[in-house]
Amino acid sequence: MIHQLLTKPAPEHLYWKGESSGDHTLRWLGVAGFTLENQQKVLAIDPYVSRSGLRQTAFGRLDVDVTTLRKWVPRADAVLVGHAHYDHALDAPAVCSHTGAKMYGCPSTAHIGRAYGLPESQIVTVQPDEEVELVHGRAKALPSKHGKFLLGRGGYPHGHITEALTWPPKMKELKHGQVLTWWAEWGGLKIIHVDSADYDTKRMRQMDCDVLCLCAIGRHYRPGYTREIIEATRPRFVVPCHWDHFFLPIDAPTRQLPTVRLEEFVDEIQACGGDPVVLPIGGSLGVS
Repeated sequence: MIHQLLTKPAPEHLYWKGESSGDHTLRWLGVAGFTLENQQKVLAIDPYVSRSGLRQTAFGRLDVDVTTLRKWVPRADAVLVGHAHYDHALDAPAVCSHTGAKMYGCPSTAHIGRAYGLPESQIVTVQPDEEVELVHGRAKALPSKHGKFLLGRGGYPHGHITEALTWPPKMKELKHGQVLTWWAEWGGLKIIHVDSADYDTKRMRQMDCDVLCLCAIGRHYRPGYTREIIEATRPRFVVPCHWDHFFLPIDAPTRQLPTVRLEEFVDEIQACGGDPVVLPIGGSLGVS
């Protein structure tokens, strides 16, 4: 009942109805999670599908729903993680475990991988502005900071993970660490992934992309958020993400997070000259 009172149904009339065909397939996993496939090579970014309920998240320990994860992300050749909050990083080591992929992220993310039991050979700790070679392309970790939400406060829990974790962890133990905006080129397609509603404007002016995956929640607290990044990166498509109510199971009817106002976000993107692509969970966009 509380979900019905505090959230809105997904605005299905906004879902993208354009043509979807091409050499690359971008699929939204909910929250800030995506897979990008080209020539049977799969890049996963912030994959999180376990989606613990509100009570479990607040008071219990968080573990991976391996069955659901294998169904939604059966293959991956590289996994990028934007920051170490549970709704971005919890499932990433498990994806690497069953696919053999390497996980790329900040030192806090690396601690999560070790706690899960991922071997060091599959953990790549990156530094701000570092570029890494991937099996089907390359990626650059652009330093950022966590966006604000809930009365203008920053992301909780704050800080960095500096010591070993016990698995399964508590939500409050998974501090965000160094937040990264990932720029990646995968099979020739360029993508920018903003998983929290902030970024370094100066660095964005040095990048361009075909697809911009743009966090919706908290954008109101960042002046010029939508306009600046679209003008700087000139994407062909803008895919809103992190707008769904991620305390609900992934197969439940999709609902918006409180205060997101996705319809307004779509209008903002269009007003800035962007081409918005709103996907349902599991929906995909084909891009050449």
